[in-house]
Amino acid sequence: MHMTERERRASGAGTSRRTREREREPGPEQAAGHACDRLAALITHPTEGVSAVHRTEDGWRVSVDVLEVARIPDTTSLLATYEVDIDERGELREYRRVRRYRRGAADDC
Repeated sequence: MHMTERERRASGAGTSRRTREREREPGPEQAAGHACDRLAALITHPTEGVSAVHRTEDGWRVSVDVLEVARIPDTTSLLATYEVDIDERGELREYRRVRRYRRGAADDC
């Protein structure tokens, strides 16, 4: 009995071990989620979102935007961007704040 291509892919038959390992590694969406979770566990400020995800040699670098000082009106609140490096398993390697700005401020061009 022969397997169809779909059955072969589902079972992992015909794929290399390295290919199967890469399929288990987090993609950009999972990397972003891991980075937000790991950063939130270390700092007291709430995360606002992810502004960039970049694949590195040994994992991911994720830019996470964080609300550091809430103000009224909201456009004057202070935010920061943190670069969070995680490995292929989603574990934190390092993080650093790279930018601090007012919510209403435009980026420098």
